[in-house]
Amino acid sequence: MEQVTTEQRFREVIADSKPTVAVFKATWCKDCHFIDPFMPQVEEAYQDRLNFIHIDRDDLPDLCSELNILGIPSFIAFRDGQELVRFVSKLRKTRDEIEQFLDRALEVSNALQK
Repeated sequence: MEQVTTEQRFREVIADSKPTVAVFKATWCKDCHFIDPFMPQVEEAYQDRLNFIHIDRDDLPDLCSELNILGIPSFIAFRDGQELVRFVSKLRKTRDEIEQFLDRALEVSNALQK
């Protein structure tokens, strides 16, 4: 997963026609560390259909404010620079919940292409 550290790079990546999932995390976040062990396998399973980027919310606070990122980890799917869907909750996220979100992001992206 690419670590994005500038707003310019963020905007470049989400402008792609292939859907991009931005994962907003922080080094101090326990729930963010909870997903670390299984995220590489999740990314590998979806790599042909989705791009993944990681953003440390402490690196880009203005962007996170603009996107209304309050809880972390947060997942937002983009395509062609537009937000498709987001997965934000104050509860710890499981692998199954993340995969359900990714499937939903693909469904929304496919529906908008028609």
